Amino acid sequence: MALIALLDGTLVDPTQPIVRGDDDGVLRGDGVFDATLVVDGVPRDLDEHIDRLGESSRILNLPEPDGDGYRRAVDAVAEAFDWQAEHEAVLRLFHTRGPAGGEPFGWVMLAPMTAKMRNQRANGVKVLLLDRGFEGPSIASQPWLLPGAKSLSYAINMAAERHAAEQGADDVVFHSPSGMLLEGPTSGLVVDLDGTLVTPPLEGILRSITVEELLRKAPDAGLAVEVRHLHRDALAEARGAWLLSSGRRVARITHVDGQPLPTSSLDGELTALLGA
Repeated sequence: MALIALLDGTLVDPTQPIVRGDDDGVLRGDGVFDATLVVDGVPRDLDEHIDRLGESSRILNLPEPDGDGYRRAVDAVAEAFDWQAEHEAVLRLFHTRGPAGGEPFGWVMLAPMTAKMRNQRANGVKVLLLDRGFEGPSIASQPWLLPGAKSLSYAINMAAERHAAEQGADDVVFHSPSGMLLEGPTSGLVVDLDGTLVTPPLEGILRSITVEELLRKAPDAGLAVEVRHLHRDALAEARGAWLLSSGRRVARITHVDGQPLPTSSLDGELTALLGA
């Protein structure tokens, strides 16, 4: 069962409501969240995720999140969780605008990693390429479309995943109308092109903390890595590809639009480098 804590460190019954019915986070999806993996009680990159929660909040013109409060809440759920029963869990941080004229509201939730996530990490994912309907550079200059924010308005991403499942796929890779690859609904994209790990630039997509970790660690590990535009046709020439995220960590892409994709010879090095 999931554990929930408020920012004062109080644990609350997950079956009881804590968010007001008139909270704009509920009424309009006007809020942000972030998520990461916790292993044996230790969150991965917690400071970076609290920072990104703040970045998302600034994009939405939300009040700055209470970083110390989120750390108290994380400590509370991590201490109460049964790490003997579950080695890994997914931590989510929430920050809403609150009711009209009221104060913003925040809480954290810690839940065991799902069997689906474990399976995808171990066996890879079949992906469907879907048009997101905008070019990366164009949305980057339109702040009202919230480029780079991890907002609570996640219905489109979830609808994309459901559509993929209906087509026999596990996940999605979005591309622009001109065919430039962007990201997954909940993940960043990395492609092996002739031994170089390539990831799309941050133009209208969410900053991936796991991709940043790869960019930081790759040179010392002897891995060549680049940030540059990728057309969807590049996947036909790829030696392999992955979806990277803070919870699932690394998921190898096994098929693209029903066509098999090779397993990169760098797969073992990449997964070991990112602790997956």
